Amino acid sequence: MGRLAGQTALITGGNSGIGQATAYLFAAEGAVVMIAARNESAGQKTVRQIQAAGGAAQFIRCDVRIPENCQSAVDETLRQFGRVDILFNNAGIVPAGTILETTPDTWQDVWATNVSGTFYMSRAVLPSMIEQRRGVIVNNASDWAIVGGQAAAAYCATKGAVALLTKAMALDHARQGIRVNAICPGDTYVDRWQRQPKPGQTHEALRQELGANFPLGRVGSVEEIARAALFLASDDASYMTGQLLVVDGGNTAGGTSVKY
Repeated sequence: MGRLAGQTALITGGNSGIGQATAYLFAAEGAVVMIAARNESAGQKTVRQIQAAGGAAQFIRCDVRIPENCQSAVDETLRQFGRVDILFNNAGIVPAGTILETTPDTWQDVWATNVSGTFYMSRAVLPSMIEQRRGVIVNNASDWAIVGGQAAAAYCATKGAVALLTKAMALDHARQGIRVNAICPGDTYVDRWQRQPKPGQTHEALRQELGANFPLGRVGSVEEIARAALFLASDDASYMTGQLLVVDGGNTAGGTSVKY
C-alpha cells in the first residue's frame, strides 16, 4: 500500500518540472492524479506515462489565472473521482529582473499566476475539503520566500506572499481537518534550464556552475522536491500545518550572498 492509497490529488502545472515529478510520485504512491495545466499536449503525455507505469491519472486544461478555470478543474475532479484529498498549488512562473527591469505587464502576470492562482484554486477546493472534514493543501513557495534574491523582484514578492498565505490558510482551516503547508525549493534543475543552456555551454557544465554556489555543491533535482511534497501531503506530516519546508541544499542557512 502506498502512502497516498485511495486518495485523489489535484496538481496544477503537473505537466512539467516539479509538478510533473510530483504527479509521477503521487501516482506511484497510490493516488489518483488530476493534472491541471495550460499545455494540453504535455499534460496528456504525462497522463499516458503515469498510466503506462500502472498509475491512474487524468488531465484537465486549466489556466490558474482565471477563477472559472480553477473552479472547473475542481468540479471535474469531484465529478470523476468523488473527492479531492490533496491540492498541490504548483503552477508558477519565474521572471527575472529588478523592479526597474520588470514591466507592469510582467508584474501583473506573475502575481496573477503565482499568488492569485494559489488563491483561486484553494478557494475552489476548500468547500469540498471542509465537507469531508479532511484535506491537505501544499503550496509551492521558494527559498526566496525566506530570503531575498537578486534580479528577481517580482518573483520574490509573489513567493513571499504565498508563504504568508500558507500560514493564514492553515490557521483558518486547522479545526476543519485541513492541513496547509508549503515547500520552499532552492535552485532546481527544471525544464527551462535543460532547454536553454548558455551559448557554448553543456548542460552538465551549467549544472556544475549553478551548484557551485550552494553548500551541498549542487542544485536540486525535481525528484528531490517531489519527495518533500509527498511528505507534506502524506500522514507522515499529520502534525504539521502552517509550515514552510525549505529544500534548498543549505542555501538559506547562510544567505544567498554566500559563495562556496
